[in-house]
Amino acid sequence: MASPRVLKLADQIKVIVAEMLERKIKDPRLGFVTVTDVRLTGDSREATVFYTVLGSPEEAAGTALALTSATGLIRSQVGKQLGMKFTPTVAFVADAVPENARQIDDLLQRARDVDARVAQAAHGKTYAAGEDPYKHTDEDDADDVDLDR
Repeated sequence: MASPRVLKLADQIKVIVAEMLERKIKDPRLGFVTVTDVRLTGDSREATVFYTVLGSPEEAAGTALALTSATGLIRSQVGKQLGMKFTPTVAFVADAVPENARQIDDLLQRARDVDARVAQAAHGKTYAAGEDPYKHTDEDDADDVDLDR
């Protein structure tokens, strides 16, 4: 569990990086980028910035190159705005959450399709031994105790 100070610094770095990407970085390779999270090590020496890119895989690759080339400028701006004794190194990592969510949605849709086929195959069918295939005796009824008494 990270300290509250580290969590606050990570949030500030997230805002600074997002503003830099929106206003200052003018690289034409930079696509539509969203900063999703920033994780800072406990000693505040390394910041990992997670991002997503809207677009094709080629645009994502171009954005990764643009972010790599702008890392020094972004790091210096983070240091200036935070006023820390040691400015953390900044590393950009493409966030896998959207792809994982898409895979989970696909799996859920396949499960719904299979459930629908099973329900369609079971429609109008009856059990081989009738609706209640289990034998019931009078002893079973005696085991049912009324707990409300």
